[in-house]
Amino acid sequence: MGRSNGGPSLSLYTIKAVIVLDSEGKRLLAKYYAPDYPTAKDQRVFEKALFDKTKKLQSDVVLLDNQVVVYKTSHDVLMYFVGTLDENELILSAALQAFYEALSMLLSGQVEKRAILENADLVFLALDETIDDGIILESDSTQIAARVTKKDSADGGGIPITEQTIAQALRQAQEQFTRSLLK
Repeated sequence: MGRSNGGPSLSLYTIKAVIVLDSEGKRLLAKYYAPDYPTAKDQRVFEKALFDKTKKLQSDVVLLDNQVVVYKTSHDVLMYFVGTLDENELILSAALQAFYEALSMLLSGQVEKRAILENADLVFLALDETIDDGIILESDSTQIAARVTKKDSADGGGIPITEQTIAQALRQAQEQFTRSLLK
């Protein structure tokens, strides 16, 4: 939606990207909801600039490429929520904090590279429960974690294959394979 009569642009889309990098600036997770960085190369260039700008700062909000970026450091990871220049950084920060706290609950307080990689399915589910296509769905970390554990506890058993995460589908296939071997 464009600007009309000089007024602000109205849009539900508040998050342009969510990026999680390790302590060396390498991508652990990234979801881009806006077409600003259409290719993987464009995304990597942006992520490098983001990492270079924030790796030694003590603040939690920066401006980069005419975008507001809120971020949080935890052990050996940096989490970024990217919004438009006119986005309220408090809203972005609240969404980031909810996502971080939900991950902390799901990963037993270990929001770090190893735990994120080992539990990628939970991390992606938590992100999907927090943000959908750039729209903030939930800012209550307890609700996010509860929805993720509810979905994860099903282990794909009663979930149609088209709605399963890759990890759930692999787990279900592994269980079926194991059962067939035991027969």
